[in-house]
Amino acid sequence: MKVAIFGRNFDKGFKDYIERFFQILKEKKVSITVYEKFYNFLVNEINLEAENIDVYNKHEHIKSNVNMLFSIGGDGTILDAVTMVRDAKIPIVGINTGKLGFLASIAKEDIESALNAIFLKEYSIDERALLKLESSSGLFKEFPYSLNEISVQKVDSAMITVHVYINEEFLNSYWADGLLVSTPTGSTAYSLSVGGPIITPQSGNFIISPISPHNLTVRPIVLPDNSKLELKLEGRSLNYIASLDHRSVMIKNTEKIKICRADFKVQLIKLNNTSFYKTLRNKLMWGLDKRN
Repeated sequence: MKVAIFGRNFDKGFKDYIERFFQILKEKKVSITVYEKFYNFLVNEINLEAENIDVYNKHEHIKSNVNMLFSIGGDGTILDAVTMVRDAKIPIVGINTGKLGFLASIAKEDIESALNAIFLKEYSIDERALLKLESSSGLFKEFPYSLNEISVQKVDSAMITVHVYINEEFLNSYWADGLLVSTPTGSTAYSLSVGGPIITPQSGNFIISPISPHNLTVRPIVLPDNSKLELKLEGRSLNYIASLDHRSVMIKNTEKIKICRADFKVQLIKLNNTSFYKTLRNKLMWGLDKRN
C-alpha cells in the first residue's frame, strides 16, 4: 500500500499525534510520499526520518501509484489536496488540525482508531461533485474546478450586477456585493454564511446565493446540477474578483463566465462510524442546550 500525504503547518499541540500517525504507517509497512513543502516542515517539527519516504511536488507524481491521500490540516487543506488529486480517483482522508472541519473530520484524538478502521477497510467512498468554470479570457487554465463554490465579488464600495442565465434562459439580475454558485459540499461553507440552505452531498443540486443583495426579496435558489449557468457582469468598477474555492484572480467587467458540473468527482473516505448528519450535529452543535 502506498499513500500520499499533503498538509499545512500545524500547532505544537498536534505534534505528538502526527508523530504517532507516521509511527503507525511505519509499523504497517506503508510506502509514503509527502508533499515537498510539508515534508520540510515535518523534518524540522517532528524530526521526520527520511528513510523510505519519497517526496512529491506535482499532481503527476502521485497520479498513477498512490492508493489514498491523507490531508493534514483543515477543510482548506483538503481543497488544496483536490488540486493535487484532480481526476485520478485517489480517495482523500481528512485529518483535522484546523477548526471546524466538515471535510477534515478526523480529530487528533481519533487518528489511531481511524487508521485501524482504514486498514481493516471499515470505510466507504463518498463521491463529491465539483463545479467547472469556463470564461471568455481563459481563467484558471491549470485547474478550472472547485469543490465548494465559484464566486464573483466586488473589489470596492460599488455594488456589482450579475446577470444570470440558466440553460440560456434569463433568471435574474443580482444587484449585490457578489454571487456564489455552490455545490452540496459547499453548502456548509461560504454559502451557509450568506443564508444558503444546507444540501446533502448526494442531492444532485447547485445553489445560487447572492452576497448581501440590495433587494431583500432575492433569496438563494436550488437548481439541478445538470444546469448550465452563464454569468454576465455589470457595474461601475472595471475589475472584480473571481474565486474557485480559495483561489482568486482579478477579472474585467467584460468577463463572461460559464459554470457547469465537472465530468469527474472527488472521492472522500467516510469511516463506517460517521455520517453527514452526525457531522452536522457535532460541528453545528445542533440540539445542545447552551444554557447548561
